[in-house]
Amino acid sequence: MVGSDRVAVMDAVRHRIIDTPVGALLLAATEAGIVRVAFERENFDVVLADLAAALGPTVARPTTHPAAAARQLGEYFAGRRTVFTVPVDYALSSGFRLLVLRYLPQVPYASTVSYGEVAGAVGHPRAARAVGSACRTNPLPILVPCHRVVHADGTPGGYLGGLEAKAALLALEQQA
Repeated sequence: MVGSDRVAVMDAVRHRIIDTPVGALLLAATEAGIVRVAFERENFDVVLADLAAALGPTVARPTTHPAAAARQLGEYFAGRRTVFTVPVDYALSSGFRLLVLRYLPQVPYASTVSYGEVAGAVGHPRAARAVGSACRTNPLPILVPCHRVVHADGTPGGYLGGLEAKAALLALEQQA
């Protein structure tokens, strides 16, 4: 069950913590969209401090992005959503990492691709390890589905939320 524990404002970033089958998630949004999804194991206080340092203090206008993302994640975990439509803000990514992250939503629900396949798809066929790094540091896990990227032999590889969370997400999608 996905539910809100708290909603707060931090300068230009609104955030909300929800409960999910893979543990608590922090959803942080700017006016442009969801800028960060964090697993509890990342330490929410550290994540929020990093966001404040990266995005700087500005005046925030009300945004419904955290609530919309919470609703869509609830639908996803209930098996009723296969594509996310909530706006995302890629402000924490740049260069090759941004190129990879913008590609990942094209990986179909309930399927996997290898790091090498992603590298080839973004025009850098010899950059499989760099794809792994981009996935490992993805600030928008689940919404930008880096959990669908695996080693060429089908083994899962690493995941910001832990291997258990990656396995749970892949299993959830296979059951749908």
